[in-house]
Amino acid sequence: FRQNQTISTNFSSESGWVVLSSLESQIKSKIEKVGLPLKDWDIQIFRGIVTGLNEAFIINKEIKDQLIESSPKNAEIIRPILLGKNLKRYEYDFEDKWIIFTRRGCNIDEYPIIKKHLEQFYDKLKPKKIGDSEGRKPGNYKWFEIQDNIAYFADFDKPKIAWGNLALKTQFTFVESGFYINAPSPFIPTDNLYFLAILNSALAEYYIKSLGVTRNGGYFEFKPMFVEKLPIPEIVESDKVVFINLVNQIIDCKKKRQSTLEIENQINTLVYKLYNVSDKEINNINRLRQNS
Repeated sequence: FRQNQTISTNFSSESGWVVLSSLESQIKSKIEKVGLPLKDWDIQIFRGIVTGLNEAFIINKEIKDQLIESSPKNAEIIRPILLGKNLKRYEYDFEDKWIIFTRRGCNIDEYPIIKKHLEQFYDKLKPKKIGDSEGRKPGNYKWFEIQDNIAYFADFDKPKIAWGNLALKTQFTFVESGFYINAPSPFIPTDNLYFLAILNSALAEYYIKSLGVTRNGGYFEFKPMFVEKLPIPEIVESDKVVFINLVNQIIDCKKKRQSTLEIENQINTLVYKLYNVSDKEINNINRLRQNS
């Protein structure tokens, strides 16, 4: 404090606070004056599925094929699932993992083969009571049901933007409809690739990380409470198309294992213009990102 000039900072009682330099505070203020916070864009951020016992509910292709071959009806409650490690920047890696999605209200007797499969984990699956050495956390669910009450289960069948909870940098990706997401990874049911372009930009990474604390090794927890605060500029549809086309190019390049650095830099440049960020501020953002 003695060696540096004092910085005037406004602390709000409604949210947490972070001490920033005058330039960092200036950048943050400039970002927040542009557009609407993501949470105000008529979207919702959901958490992926908490099964309570992944070894019982998440199965490989071989077991999935056996279950469906034994009874085609079993396919009604078996869905492809992506884990946090599968969600990468502008792409995802499907490892042929599947979830037995026995949500609340499921009649397990309609799926006797699946019931038999789950019974081998019964002691670990039952809601734990006082004195039990095994079992899932106490709750109002049946032994064969996944632990969470997924009231938004229909949203898993929609296109979505999903991301791993803990990462070195922003790793948002577009996931086609039908894929389920495992907790703690969050997702947004939307096919808005303009959002994806902004979320994966250098400026968004800088802003979101400014709201929390980076862990040892540079890892940051991209919690919904931080992500939802990112202001997204409102622009005309014709301008959104520019971002959408660039995102589609990146997704295509990822599939072909081609470099996307040049295209991502184009997006970064466009995003900086949207937020009216100066060259001096851009240099500061880049410096802080490199040191984080």
